[in-house]
Amino acid sequence: MNQTHPTTSPRRAPGFSRLLPRGVPLHILLPSLIAAGAMLVPLVYLGLRAFEADSATLVDLVFRPRNLQLLINTLALAAGVVALTTLMAFPLAWLVTRTDIRFKRTLTVLGVMPLAVPGYVMAYALIGLGGNYGVLAQLTGFQLPRLQGYWGATLALALYTFPYLFLNLRAALGGLDGNLEESARSLGYSRGEIFRRVTLPHLMPALMAGWLVITLYVLGDFGAVALMRYEAFSYAIYTQYSGAFDRVYAAWLALMLLALATCFVMLDSLVVKRKLARIGTGVARPLTPQPLGRARFLAWPYLVALFTASIGLPVMILAYWLLLAPPDLSFFARVPGTLLRSAGAALPAALLAAAFALPIAFLTVRYRSPFATLVERSAYIGYAIPPLALALAMVFFSLRTAPFLYQTLAMLIIAWAMASLALALGPIRSALLQTRPSMEEAAHSLGHGPISTFTHVIFPRLRRGILAGVVLVFVLCMKELPITFLLAPTGYTTLAVTVFTRTSEGMLAEAAPFAAAIVVFSSLSVGLLLTKEGK
Repeated sequence: MNQTHPTTSPRRAPGFSRLLPRGVPLHILLPSLIAAGAMLVPLVYLGLRAFEADSATLVDLVFRPRNLQLLINTLALAAGVVALTTLMAFPLAWLVTRTDIRFKRTLTVLGVMPLAVPGYVMAYALIGLGGNYGVLAQLTGFQLPRLQGYWGATLALALYTFPYLFLNLRAALGGLDGNLEESARSLGYSRGEIFRRVTLPHLMPALMAGWLVITLYVLGDFGAVALMRYEAFSYAIYTQYSGAFDRVYAAWLALMLLALATCFVMLDSLVVKRKLARIGTGVARPLTPQPLGRARFLAWPYLVALFTASIGLPVMILAYWLLLAPPDLSFFARVPGTLLRSAGAALPAALLAAAFALPIAFLTVRYRSPFATLVERSAYIGYAIPPLALALAMVFFSLRTAPFLYQTLAMLIIAWAMASLALALGPIRSALLQTRPSMEEAAHSLGHGPISTFTHVIFPRLRRGILAGVVLVFVLCMKELPITFLLAPTGYTTLAVTVFTRTSEGMLAEAAPFAAAIVVFSSLSVGLLLTKEGK
């Protein structure tokens, strides 16, 4: 793993020398190139499939009026979810960081726990609440209209994704220098002016980061959108692929969705460019909590309503179907096997993602160069591509180039690893940055080879980072739906697919045991992450 600089090397062009790193061992360079090349496969095969048709057909496909309607629907859904999550997350983050409200630690935990209820499970809960046979009608006799369409999809996605924005805002508000607001107050600014001219600009990076994560999730979501029967790009891609069997049009829809996601990523990088770090002398002062006063009579009802909708509702719906109107015991008996099938694919995917993230981390940390930067950025392609577009591209790849992989467990594992490589890379790279190169050099000077040095010196210091990356990918894959729905072998059902298919068929009671298993597993995972944060 140590850099080696040969005494003689072939003469290369200056530009080429600046691009390629020097002295990179083959066991680091080759896996990094394979991973970077694999990330380009979805883009290439979507393009190849999209341009299979003749020019007249292409014009008809691209300029269909339905495409404009899908674009409007998708943008409206993203805007609605972003607006609703802001209304949910901002007051919560303000209360736990800027006020003297009690039970801040408990409120923070409750603000993160909705991440344990995936969007399709939240949609399942909302669907199960209303209608003739809904839980509310069965318990009270009062019938609510069943949520569907735009408002159903918006509410389900917002209740699941608002913790992403809450965590960003909580970190930004907690790190804000109190001297800034004190200085503005001494200059005669009102509270509204201080918020608008001082506080809000410093919160914009956190807002943009949270909005970007939420928007990318909404663009790629399939479960909640499909269950709510809302015509967005992701739902249209699935119906074109599985129902109409129009693969070319499905490829064009996937490219349009990918282009839309790229626009949001670029917009985020263009908007937040201001430097907001303090440049004066002195020590930053933490913000003094403000007394709530009479506002607490508004704060607590807001908190109760938020947590009742995001946590209490799915728990109540699941409890009703599990305890008061349970399905046949045979469905409970199937849960362990389905859970093991989910884990049986998620664990190899997590290990594969970590195996490819490890050489990329070494390349970017130990052998920095424009080439290493390019490889590192390519690792994020799979995470940025909407999951349904990635799955469709892998279908095209397997049909054209590797038919032996079509509808196999290996293809599902590879696609999961590609989609989550960025999650595994972050913790491993952070751990490697904290490992001194001098330790490797000392091992080499004592006669240890690359394998022995890695085993006895490097791996013990990367073990926690590798484990964190594996856990993150494993948790994501256990809940993943769009990629699984298109790529899973026939008859290979995971927890996510089972919940989706039974809910879409109106079998809410039969879906409850599997949905409960997802919520329990995800809750344990979120609790583990919160415990780590506390330490």
